[in-house]
Amino acid sequence: MDLHVTETSKEDGVAIVRLSRPGRGNSWTKRMNEEYRWLMASHDADPEVRVIVVTGAGRQFCVGADFKALDHYVDAKQDYVESTNAQVLPQPGHGVREEFDHEMVWHWGLQKPVIAAINGACAGIAVALASFCDLRYAVSGAKLTTSTPRLGLPAEYGLAWILPRIVGLTHAMDILISGRVLVAEEADRMGWLNGVFEAETFESRIMQIAKDLAKTTSPIAVKTAKRQVYAELLSANVGAAVEDSKRLIGELMKAPDYLEGVKSMQERRAPAFAALAAP
Repeated sequence: MDLHVTETSKEDGVAIVRLSRPGRGNSWTKRMNEEYRWLMASHDADPEVRVIVVTGAGRQFCVGADFKALDHYVDAKQDYVESTNAQVLPQPGHGVREEFDHEMVWHWGLQKPVIAAINGACAGIAVALASFCDLRYAVSGAKLTTSTPRLGLPAEYGLAWILPRIVGLTHAMDILISGRVLVAEEADRMGWLNGVFEAETFESRIMQIAKDLAKTTSPIAVKTAKRQVYAELLSANVGAAVEDSKRLIGELMKAPDYLEGVKSMQERRAPAFAALAAP
């Protein structure tokens, strides 16, 4: 696919995906959604890639939906749901669980961990995108807002479901009904972020985290844990979670990564885990 509003690169087992609309705040469009999904599917299938980092070009992450697109729906006769469903898109992360086969939730069906590196303003749909990533880090002072209450819109793309599960009901209600602007440090205190780094070191810190994950963790173990977490998030049966984890332990103990992990610890060296097969 020809990339017009995204960029990508690979380094030491880490794929970097950049939302890139210079001068438009990396605002979200149908084209960006298509390119982003295609890139994520490609990297998830690439055995050289073990971790995916999503960030923005320049000094912004994504300021939300492009206002020209939003304005289109003021007078348009076309139904919003029909227009979004009509677009034929790549389907990364699909086929794992029926619940994951939806916009943004598909991140949970990916084999590989996804880090949202929020390098600047993050608004609207971008908050949902980051919320469905596995880890979130932001640059110090970055501004975040759902913005929808101030546009006369509801909580979008699953935020009413996912935010209370990340930050708790009290903080989620604050964020979703006020639409106010938070800075990264407040979002970190709420528990939405895994960390906040200064601008001067932000990119290097993110890459260090991503490369450490790529070098030191078993891809099959990470994939399995990721699937466990999101599956159990949808379940209220703790006993079933325990029994399922025992079954998975038995399965992974027969896989090569377990033997390599034990040997590397005994020999006091870094593990050399095999790449995942394409999904």
